[in-house]
Amino acid sequence: MSDVTIVDCPTCGKQVIWDQQSTWRPFCSKRCQLIDLGEWAAEEKYIPSHSDRNDSDDWSEQQDEFR
Repeated sequence: MSDVTIVDCPTCGKQVIWDQQSTWRPFCSKRCQLIDLGEWAAEEKYIPSHSDRNDSDDWSEQQDEFR
């Protein structure tokens, strides 16, 4: 008796068997994978941050010492 893991494609919801033959897992196809990638690139999807600081808060406008 084998345990087959089935997941829903995060883009379209189609069921996908999770195994080595599922090339695009967890997606059902290359198309769904690229749609998801595009959403991340367009910042439609993101990992929420609770920080009030920007990455550049500690940057300064100091002159380059090697010039």
